[in-house]
Amino acid sequence: MMKFYVDTSVWGGFNDTEFSACTVPFFEQAKQGLFTLILSDVTLKELQTAPEIVRDLPTTIPAAFLEVVEITDEQLLLANRYVQEGALTSKCYSDAQHIAIASILKADGLVSWNFKHMVNFFRVRQYNAINLKFGYSIINIITPKELIYEKE
Repeated sequence: MMKFYVDTSVWGGFNDTEFSACTVPFFEQAKQGLFTLILSDVTLKELQTAPEIVRDLPTTIPAAFLEVVEITDEQLLLANRYVQEGALTSKCYSDAQHIAIASILKADGLVSWNFKHMVNFFRVRQYNAINLKFGYSIINIITPKELIYEKE
């Protein structure tokens, strides 16, 4: 089964007028078991200040389709390398952590609505160059819209 790392912007997009039209069906598919979601402690920490409906959203995903992970030292090191290599600034360190976690876990993709730092062709090339330089796999970064499976 495919696994997708879901960053904070997607969980928040569930309750956002601009993004909910694609985010809600994405989570519905996850609940049906079309794929597994990866949820990190980094994301959970960021969600602490979100509205209750967003904070509670992970509890609506069946445990069989939700993998909760804690960031490792190896992932922190890779996140630091994204900053050291100039792909992101230290101000965007949590974004670097999300990308590092997804990369090292070999997620089938990182799902995000963050177009400035993640779903960005030029930045993805930078992350993948750094990943390859340090012996990691490339990462696909996509939006929920790209994962909505509609039957004909």
